[in-house]
Amino acid sequence: MSRRRVLGTAAGLAAAAATVPSGAAFAVPAQTLPDSARWRRHAARVTITRDDWGIPHIVGETTADAVFGMMYAQAEDDFNRIEQNYLVALGRLAEAEGESAIWQDLRQRLFLDPEALKKDYAKCPEWLRTLMRAWADGLNYYLATHPEVRPRVLNRFEPWMPLSFSEGSIGGDIESVLLTRLEAFYAKRDVPMTDEERGLVLREPTGSNGFAIAPSHTRDGHALLLINPHTSFFFRSEQHVTSREGLNVYGAATWGQFFIYQGFNAHTGWMHTTSGVDNIDEFAETIVTEADGTRSYRYGDQLRPVTTKTITLSIRTEDGQDKRSFTTFATHHGPIVREADGKWIACALMNKPVEALKQSFLRTTTDNYADYLRVAGLKANSSNNTLFADSKGEIAFLMPQFMPKRDDRFDYLKPVNGSDPATDWHGLHTLNSMPHVVNPKNGWAFNTNNWPWTAAGSDSPKAGDYPRYFDKAGENPRGPQAVRVLSARDDFTPQTLIEAAFDPYLTAFARLLPGLVSAWDQLPEGNGQKTTLAGSIGLLRDWDHRWAAKSTATSMAVFWGEDMWALTSQAAADARMSVWDYIAERASDAQRLVALETATQRLVRDFGSWKVPWGDINRYQRNDGAIVQQFNDAKPSIPVPFASSRWGSLASFGAKAYPGTKRYYGTSGNSFVAVVEFGPRLRAWAVTAGGASGHPDSPHFNDQADRYAKGDLRPVYFYADDLEGHIERRYRPGR
Repeated sequence: MSRRRVLGTAAGLAAAAATVPSGAAFAVPAQTLPDSARWRRHAARVTITRDDWGIPHIVGETTADAVFGMMYAQAEDDFNRIEQNYLVALGRLAEAEGESAIWQDLRQRLFLDPEALKKDYAKCPEWLRTLMRAWADGLNYYLATHPEVRPRVLNRFEPWMPLSFSEGSIGGDIESVLLTRLEAFYAKRDVPMTDEERGLVLREPTGSNGFAIAPSHTRDGHALLLINPHTSFFFRSEQHVTSREGLNVYGAATWGQFFIYQGFNAHTGWMHTTSGVDNIDEFAETIVTEADGTRSYRYGDQLRPVTTKTITLSIRTEDGQDKRSFTTFATHHGPIVREADGKWIACALMNKPVEALKQSFLRTTTDNYADYLRVAGLKANSSNNTLFADSKGEIAFLMPQFMPKRDDRFDYLKPVNGSDPATDWHGLHTLNSMPHVVNPKNGWAFNTNNWPWTAAGSDSPKAGDYPRYFDKAGENPRGPQAVRVLSARDDFTPQTLIEAAFDPYLTAFARLLPGLVSAWDQLPEGNGQKTTLAGSIGLLRDWDHRWAAKSTATSMAVFWGEDMWALTSQAAADARMSVWDYIAERASDAQRLVALETATQRLVRDFGSWKVPWGDINRYQRNDGAIVQQFNDAKPSIPVPFASSRWGSLASFGAKAYPGTKRYYGTSGNSFVAVVEFGPRLRAWAVTAGGASGHPDSPHFNDQADRYAKGDLRPVYFYADDLEGHIERRYRPGR
């Protein structure tokens, strides 16, 4: 397939993107046709081939046709998740779920106004509007040809809507605004913070792993990339999307988006990991209220008027739909989201939907690192680091490109004084001024949602060279584990990279358990705890700190770790320490031993013994296609050997007990996992949690579950000759 230059995008790129990347061309179809005729025209130029895993391979005559087919195929597999994502993004979830979602909707609408997005759409370059129209056409054609599908709210999709959901991050920056504080401010009532908001709930870490390995550290001299997002299960659709104009991209697309978020084309690959940078800030505003009720805020020696806007939301009720209006406030820093110590708190975050959508799509068309960097010059990625590799053998680690310049005298982890102009953002950092790694001498780069200061071993950026706001996450137990497996060899193959990604060593327990064993050792003979905990201590003392389905020590360690977390999380928060550091450095021997007693008792109570194989507890189960899964110990499930990333497991499985269950069931962690080799002919392997379809009656609802639990990645059919012999069906949309 010949590759052509992207047409019509130069005007839409930022100044840094002076040369438009090679990739897909964008033909502009006539938009004067009636909807049904335009849909049929698209459908006649699209072929969808389902492989033997149910993965859709979409081929369109034009790139717009490919987008049409991409969205049609997504809707076939899980329309419910597409609609859910847009109800959230548009601030319309209460129309489906009622009163419980009203504050989530208000939070969304403080930042994203549908009327403003419609105006943004009208100003988009024609190539982007063409793709957005094709996006809407694909979804609307699916609904027109599937009358049995009954949307909860969105009966028709409009082309401007992708601007509300333009980046592929898990929850978006907007979710940093606490709902209870928002409700307390705008409802004018006391609302207690939840334990989750206070950080006191044992919450599964979200994030991802990404490894990029240079040719110098591979057996065959080809760059390798590990794509290992840790998201909620069934969060993305695995797809292969191509057009006759040159688009050819494979990977995972978040339901409802028309770009591959984690993936690769024949020349470049990109993996995103949730970043620990601080680029969302709060400003404490001093409000002055006049006798007539008008409000201003202090800024230097000025008084500026507070911006007031009415937001009206629809809410589902038993009788239909109701309306509720809120008078909302904003300053030049951003919308007011709460009150603290007599100040109104404004929240500043990235709000560049057009640039974000451009960057998200255009990165999929890049040919090499220089192309990728030009697209990154749009500076509209705020939440994710990138691990990059290409067929030229270049690798890189990049931080989010949306990074405001700030005065490092101020602590932006707390609300800063909005009245002081010195606290304002002063433009954005250049890409070169941020921590990054390109072709490091050590031969690899990684991120596990940890700080950037170990991203490439000794070739990593140095913390002292950068403002402190470039990291607020610190290290986590997966960081040392990644360094450990990447430093272990310089002859990686795709298979040994897969093995590294599933290496079972748990660094957190290797660090934390010696303190527990020492505490027990120091108990006097005859002590009650000494006697009752002897078996549990013996199990942990002899353990090699590696998870396994048959390992009873893994079960004991996880239960102990959970109980230690509950005992120490508040104290760790008060001390502004990570819980791991607090347990290792400040927890008392009494706390360590009490937690082991509790863990032992829980195992006996729930499973009849303190020696329970981890696989008997830690399970994967998919019973239906609901977004919120229901679990049942009496229904079939399969053992999963890997553990939560909290304990340093690179292969993450976020599981817990649910009402009515004793076993732990996973809902997040490893989801779409892929390894890519950029040789003269690209090769890739992948696995998806469960399967490609969200329909329980589909053979592809759960056909990858066993492979998923074993870390057994399947070959990806990237080329036409790969696909031959593995075709389940081939069809056009609507047929």
